Amino acid sequence: MSFVLYNPNPENNLVIDCTVRAISKATGQSWDETYIGLAVEGYVIKDMSNSNRVWGQYVKRLGFKRHSIPNTCPDCYTVKQFCVDHPRGTFILATGNHVVAVVNGDYYDTWDSGDEIPIYVWSKGD
Repeated sequence: MSFVLYNPNPENNLVIDCTVRAISKATGQSWDETYIGLAVEGYVIKDMSNSNRVWGQYVKRLGFKRHSIPNTCPDCYTVKQFCVDHPRGTFILATGNHVVAVVNGDYYDTWDSGDEIPIYVWSKGD
């Protein structure tokens, strides 16, 4: 259960692309494929590609299911704790302003987002 540095951006840029990075990791797609898929989805829906509505619809079409995070401790249940509680599986966690991939208990990001508070999760294969 640990942070894994992950930046699939082809230019290794550190930009505001957390949605693309997380979906790329969770789906096994390249950064480019994910970026283009989100752009097309945004075009169809007429919304920005990183909006919750757009990327949610995109991952739903890829077979992910959305779940609520239990509200037992809304200010203390972190990405790290989610990883401890979910040592197996593929997940995309959404916080208020960030998106991070969790695969088999590790969270993948360009920075250690383990203290972020997830508000909902998309899971694959459940």
